Amino acid sequence: MQLKLSADEIAFRDEIRTFFTTEVPAEVRERAATGKLRYPDDIVTTMKALDGGGLCVPNWPVAWGGKDWTPIQHHLWREEFALSSVPDPLPFNSAMIGPVIAEFGSEEQKKRFLPATANCDIWWCQGFSEPEAGSDLASLKTRAVRDGDEWVVNGQKTWTTLGQYADWIFALVRTNPDAPKRQAGISMLLIEMNTPGIEVRPIQLIDGGYEVNEVFFNNVRVPADQLVGEENAGWSYAKFLLGNERTGVARVGHSKVQLARAKKLAAQTKTATGTLLEDPLFAARLAELENELMALELTQLRVVASSADGKPNPASSLLKLRGSELQQAATEILADIAGTDSLAVAPPDPAAANGTADISAPAWAQLTVPTYLNYRKVSIYSGSSEVQRQIIDKAVLGL
Repeated sequence: MQLKLSADEIAFRDEIRTFFTTEVPAEVRERAATGKLRYPDDIVTTMKALDGGGLCVPNWPVAWGGKDWTPIQHHLWREEFALSSVPDPLPFNSAMIGPVIAEFGSEEQKKRFLPATANCDIWWCQGFSEPEAGSDLASLKTRAVRDGDEWVVNGQKTWTTLGQYADWIFALVRTNPDAPKRQAGISMLLIEMNTPGIEVRPIQLIDGGYEVNEVFFNNVRVPADQLVGEENAGWSYAKFLLGNERTGVARVGHSKVQLARAKKLAAQTKTATGTLLEDPLFAARLAELENELMALELTQLRVVASSADGKPNPASSLLKLRGSELQQAATEILADIAGTDSLAVAPPDPAAANGTADISAPAWAQLTVPTYLNYRKVSIYSGSSEVQRQIIDKAVLGL
């Protein structure tokens, strides 16, 4: 296959890059580049700008704001977010529930939700995982019972990312506990987060942040017309959603930006014999990561080019597996460059007159360890590395 971009593809990439760097506010892109995004405002601002230019949800059907692009054009669009320091569209909106409603929702649901989902007038969150139903999602216990024109929901969801900002949640619920197969008794409901009976509790993560939440449902009444598609068909919709979620999950562009940043910072870090970038062992480590990332990018282009028929390619599991590993490696090398400056709280300086701590470490360095810790998640979400290896074993290698 031809891996070199054509003249038309280069022009397309440059057009996307120009829009990203002129229409998305510079201060938002600066905060994205330094890891200091303001939630939810920066995401909403970005999505409204993108939606105004028709570049927020190109993966949707054309009738609802999508684009009739080639797989390579979609790939270039995804990569330019990281390369231009533009925040990604909220994935729960653009890559998850939006495509599901567009494919399986009623016409009333499409008109009600899709425009507001594309421009982030609605902030969605995902209600799938439960305390005893993570990787084994089919064992979920949150129950929905039909009562006239409503569903009554009871149960609990966990690891609900950014649920503290959400207006709505799309939730998998058990509507037929007697189904012969667990997957056959699950439905998908759209639930407004301010509905009486919903409680959101934040979960503090190892990096100190509150990115995820528990969501409790206590006799929550949901209008019947907020059921997506058919009753007890939610498992099929969930599989469709997860297929969309994994699109571009290798995040090659993001890792390229992180490694370029690592090289720049290493060149500024003094050692006893010069700079860290001049150290043979460090330089070899960085070169190895760059080569592995280049190999991943070429593999991604092959997968993209071979997916022109729109069918999922099992080789995408290779991208998810290796992409997760390289994202984590990039955060690790940045933390190593920061060294002791990565500690958010410095010990007291004995030379200081008042004995207080001398926190003189640069802000970028103090962010490296929390980021490293946070990125342990990438080998779990969208299908853990263990699951990806099983897919590769069966669907790619045929073992």
